[in-house]
Amino acid sequence: MADAEILVVGGGIVGLCCALALRRRGVEVTLLDPGRREGAASFGNAGHIATEQGAPLASAAMLRSAPGRLTLAGGPIALPPGAVRHWLPFALRLARAAAPARHAAGAAALGGLLDGAMPAWRRLVRDLARPDLLSEDGHWVVWHDPAAAARGLAAWRTAAIGTARLREASPGERAHLGSVMARPPVAALKFDGTGQVADPGAVLDALERAFAAAGGRRQAGRLRALEVADGRAVAVTEAGERLAPGRLLVAAGVASGALLGPAGLRAPIIAERGYHIQAAEHGWPADLQPIVFEDRSTIATRFSGGLRVAGFVEFGRHDAAPDPRRWRALERHAGALGLPLRGALTRWVGSRPTLPDYLPAIGRAPGAGNLFYAFGHQHLGLTLAPLTAELVAGLMGQDGGDPALAAFSLRRFARP
Repeated sequence: MADAEILVVGGGIVGLCCALALRRRGVEVTLLDPGRREGAASFGNAGHIATEQGAPLASAAMLRSAPGRLTLAGGPIALPPGAVRHWLPFALRLARAAAPARHAAGAAALGGLLDGAMPAWRRLVRDLARPDLLSEDGHWVVWHDPAAAARGLAAWRTAAIGTARLREASPGERAHLGSVMARPPVAALKFDGTGQVADPGAVLDALERAFAAAGGRRQAGRLRALEVADGRAVAVTEAGERLAPGRLLVAAGVASGALLGPAGLRAPIIAERGYHIQAAEHGWPADLQPIVFEDRSTIATRFSGGLRVAGFVEFGRHDAAPDPRRWRALERHAGALGLPLRGALTRWVGSRPTLPDYLPAIGRAPGAGNLFYAFGHQHLGLTLAPLTAELVAGLMGQDGGDPALAAFSLRRFARP
């Protein structure tokens, strides 16, 4: 492997972690990325390391609750009419993936990944010599509506939460949580074994510096297409440059599905867009963990750069214009909750790369011996990026990879 050159396509959290892990194995690595990260989910996410989300969102329970969670009903799920040709086929595939047997198999596979997520994060921040980037103090889930609290508490008590642990908050803890809200929650759960990063942008900065310091090469640009001939993949950039690396890893988020088509791989990915608002000035205590307001489907997280309130899942095109109604709704939620946002608010929208079974795609293309892929981590890109990098480095190296990765192969979407 020391003689091979690897091209990694995509400079988000997954691509950067993979590029760094491969470079540290002694491989010559080039990272191809346009460099505009502010619109990526890696930059604008809630910073939550979600080891508790052990069950894929493609489930019978999710399908039953979906009508009441649409934005038309005041909920967080947006299905823009103009994007129906994108989200309707995706929704039909999701319904098939939610069948009990497929959901159970997906939960087993995803749970196996999540069990290793926090140890991989510890190894990453140790290798970066940046322990300050990771907090393992857990998070809170709260409710202000009594009926929603009863439903939520019952659901979490039986949920697959892997290595995470939960307990009900005491009255004193609820009162403490109320210090950043207009009134204390009627119920709250404290999760341990989960975490957050100091700031998603700071994590990306640290990864970029470590990759450069390790001798990694960065090339500004975007991949236009892949061509496959004689069992090998060649990358063609938007500038018309043809790159023929020894090995090629596609980690380009929502663009990955279209890129892999010439290799005979089917990846029915969709842009699941999220929104956030953020205030540089705020009154959130430094020792208060992220809070999920489950009856409003929002999360508030304090970062080194400010207080962020995030929410919404909007299915459609990644390049569609933002819908200002989503930001206004987040602002209304923050105001109604009494969150301590002060001064001017910044607004962000970005796309989570989501496959209909809510499992990532990690594997090797059968028709091109030098082509590999790692994308589609939906809400868990930040959570699983360091572990994905370790698995990809093994898959592309001499050890041939972990057999458990078969569950994440794109073969699962091949037409019969």
